[in-house]
Amino acid sequence: MIALVAALIVWRSVSSSPSYQSEEFRFSSETADPAELDVTVFVPDGVTADDPAPAVIVAHGFGGSKDSVEADALALVERGFIVLTYSARGFGTSTGEIGLNAPDAEVADAQNLISYLAERDDVELDGPDDPRVGITGGSYGGALALLAAGYDERVDAIVPMITWNRLARVFFPNGEGEREAAAGPAAADGFTPGAFKREWAGTFFGFGKGVDLTSLLGAADSESDDSEPGGGGPLNGGSLEDPECGQFAADICAVYADAATTGTLDDAGLARLDESSPYSVADQIDAPTMLIQGQADSLFPLSEADVTARQITEAGGTVKVMWTAGGHDDGGVAATDAELSRVYDVTADWFDYYLAGNGDDPGTEFEFAQQTGLTTTGRSGRPTARNEVAEQYVDNVATYDGVDLAGPPQEIVRPPGGVPGSLSSLPGLGLGVAFDPPGQAAYFSSAVLSDPVTVVGSPVVTVDVSGMPDGGMLFAKVYDAAPGGLPALPGGQVVPVVVPENNGNVALEVTLPAIAHSFEADHRIMVAFATTDRAYQVEPTQQTVTIALGEDGAIEYPTVATESLTYATSAWTRLLIGIGAAVLIGLAALFVLRARRTKGERIDHDPELDNVPLIADGLRKAYKDGFVAVKDVSFRVERGQVVGLLGPNGAGKTTTLRMLMGLIHPTDGSLRVFGHRVRPGAPVLSRLGCFVEGVGLMPHLSGRENLTLYWAATGRPIEDARFDEVIEIAGLGDRLDRKVRTYSQGMRQRVAIAQSMLGLPDLLVLDEPTNGLDPPQIAEMRQVLQSYAVDGRSVLVSSHQLAEVEQTCSHVVVVNVGEVIASGTVADVVGAGGEIDIDTNDGQAAAAALRDLAGVKVVAAESRRVIVELDGVRAGEVVAALVVAGVEVEQVMPRRHLEDAFLALVGGHE
Repeated sequence: MIALVAALIVWRSVSSSPSYQSEEFRFSSETADPAELDVTVFVPDGVTADDPAPAVIVAHGFGGSKDSVEADALALVERGFIVLTYSARGFGTSTGEIGLNAPDAEVADAQNLISYLAERDDVELDGPDDPRVGITGGSYGGALALLAAGYDERVDAIVPMITWNRLARVFFPNGEGEREAAAGPAAADGFTPGAFKREWAGTFFGFGKGVDLTSLLGAADSESDDSEPGGGGPLNGGSLEDPECGQFAADICAVYADAATTGTLDDAGLARLDESSPYSVADQIDAPTMLIQGQADSLFPLSEADVTARQITEAGGTVKVMWTAGGHDDGGVAATDAELSRVYDVTADWFDYYLAGNGDDPGTEFEFAQQTGLTTTGRSGRPTARNEVAEQYVDNVATYDGVDLAGPPQEIVRPPGGVPGSLSSLPGLGLGVAFDPPGQAAYFSSAVLSDPVTVVGSPVVTVDVSGMPDGGMLFAKVYDAAPGGLPALPGGQVVPVVVPENNGNVALEVTLPAIAHSFEADHRIMVAFATTDRAYQVEPTQQTVTIALGEDGAIEYPTVATESLTYATSAWTRLLIGIGAAVLIGLAALFVLRARRTKGERIDHDPELDNVPLIADGLRKAYKDGFVAVKDVSFRVERGQVVGLLGPNGAGKTTTLRMLMGLIHPTDGSLRVFGHRVRPGAPVLSRLGCFVEGVGLMPHLSGRENLTLYWAATGRPIEDARFDEVIEIAGLGDRLDRKVRTYSQGMRQRVAIAQSMLGLPDLLVLDEPTNGLDPPQIAEMRQVLQSYAVDGRSVLVSSHQLAEVEQTCSHVVVVNVGEVIASGTVADVVGAGGEIDIDTNDGQAAAAALRDLAGVKVVAAESRRVIVELDGVRAGEVVAALVVAGVEVEQVMPRRHLEDAFLALVGGHE
């Protein structure tokens, strides 16, 4: 059966690679500045002149080439489309200069390629010189899709991704972008440049300016000849005629040089950037458009797609919007492989419907990845996300709500030279770390949230600013402050705010960055105003400014009614699930047969041990490959004890606990719980509660519903669960009735342990219950465990938190390399060969009284203090000897802790 499953997986992998023919050639694009483009056309098998297919042009991002979008192309080839990819002028081996998608350069190239597709006999036509064609691409390629659709009516559908609406606003934002009116073609229509986004502008310009080490090595490896057609762009090791401008056209080079020098943009620069901006033609786009924008994107934020969507919609076009969790700060349009697969699917579905006439109408529902304040242990410790869908784009259906903020007026400083600067994100890296230097940011915070607050769009807050000169800059952002740790900055987003003429004092309504984020219960919403940001150019002069909350003192935020999105399951996945179910049924049948064979066997029961919660005797677990996880483990747990099972990684702790649960069989030795030998399904296991290898709760249910569902699965009467007592012991309170997805890690851990306590079993077994908890949560867990071990109940807990074990447990068992090397009370294990520190009224007299006491060695003596080493003598005997000698004892403290004893026993090895 396993071989069959593996074969099916291989079959799926092979079959998912489409069958196609490819054609590679140089294409001469006759424009005002002619260029030769490196082109590849992918034609699915079966597409012919007699059975033509629609075509899709896949454009690459800035700094890429046709090779960087091959996977995107093949995903569309698999759906039956002819796909054309090419390296834009100035990139790859294409000739020409980079014009940033200028109408007479890159846009004209796309139009010429559309005409080429119309000449192919295997491309479906809508009319003479009019192929059925769509365009998609990310970033640079996404803007090309929009511009081409605005200039060329032959484009039938587009899917632009993580791209810009207006370059001037991208690189000189002033905080108005999120709500800027979508007014017709751009000119110098009152646009005032804001803060210069110097880090991204420099990075963007740098990609086309020169030869980098990677491309140089690539060129050397390929031993390419620069005299070949195309010569190679800067990323392929080609030579540069102009080292100052690289592959950029002279006018673009001049705009950047002036902006980087002056920190602003003149009218000529604005007009040139607007030529390369979809803003200039978005109201002319009538091709159905799906905009996919990333939330982790400090280059092209969500607000850029927002303006484009409104321009097209107001002109009567069809628009669907999708916000992913990825973006330029996360390496691409998608944050995960699953999300990338989703992007491929919705893109192909869009073209299927609007180009091929297949499938269901994709509609205009608004789909987005809802970020949360919870984190995972996956890549970068990223926030978790769930996919949500609303009836329409947020701009049309959002409702506003508010959360009160608090905080006094705060005086903050812009340091000389703007250094050090606040850190929000780094171009293309994100990093997930935000930091404001002390004294350079004002903070206003909500109270601790009792329920989650979901923000979808741009929140608004009003502040009073005094002391900032006209045209000065502040940088506004929204933090998610979880209990403990540094606040997180959703998406790494920050927006510069230009302070207008103010006569020394002004009230500002600030539109904060657009986000899709759920601030979880027990978190706080924080709004910050900083005087600097590393990504932006700021005035170099020192400036002091005062920020105060506006009169209403609240943050107003948009939200939408949504439903969680469930992806369809493919046929092959359903097949594998079916096979998996068959395997499980087969295993269940084997288990039943085995149970029948053992039915009637003598139950191994020792009545003399009925009152002993646990006895492990000579446990050994060896595997077929020769690995021995547990060599020889023996110990007891008595009633009322809290026993700590300690050992370095790989010592055999979890294996021992799994044998105790009946999850695996010991190779040798035995385990008895209240006198009964432990076997899979043994009735005595009902007297045992366990928490082994992590939390397993259903996030869409409340904590109480999880507990109820778990108990129902046992088939035991509800009154036996003793819910009220368990909830009181675990200290869960009213929070138990909130959804698990809103819980902190500590709360999840406590609910999971409460689950193991249901029915108040006589023996509670916990594996690393404090994993992932902060110090206050660990302290709470300690109280839970100590509260449980009363009325004859016992606890066995494995842990690597040695200080906590010392404070929580009455007894310890130390395991190393699969063997018990020490056991007993904590005092016994710590005190063997230990030292004590005694405070007295006369240290010298104390030393004299103890020098002749057997088993005691005086290590040091001071005026009121004596330190002694004990050898088989208890601390109480030492205190008694001092009292008899007339020495007053103030305090006795061990100088050795469990950690010292543990390291001494295991040799400090992990």
